[in-house]
Amino acid sequence: MSSETPRAGDLLVRTGAVVFLVGAVATLATVAPLFLGADPLPPAAYFVCMLMGAGFVIAAAGVLRSVAEQRREARGQG
Repeated sequence: MSSETPRAGDLLVRTGAVVFLVGAVATLATVAPLFLGADPLPPAAYFVCMLMGAGFVIAAAGVLRSVAEQRREARGQG
């Protein structure tokens, strides 16, 4: 376990990474049948692919929150 204290936005970044990975796996799963000559997956599988973009947005929000918190701390010390 890390001795570093969790900062603002860390949970959003981790959650966004997990959601992004789920979307990436879904994208690979939906594209694979096209290359393998199999029947395409149902439309619901393509909607799960959108989690890739949603995960990116969630992680970006976490990074922006972390940056804002660091700026507030820097202003308070200076």
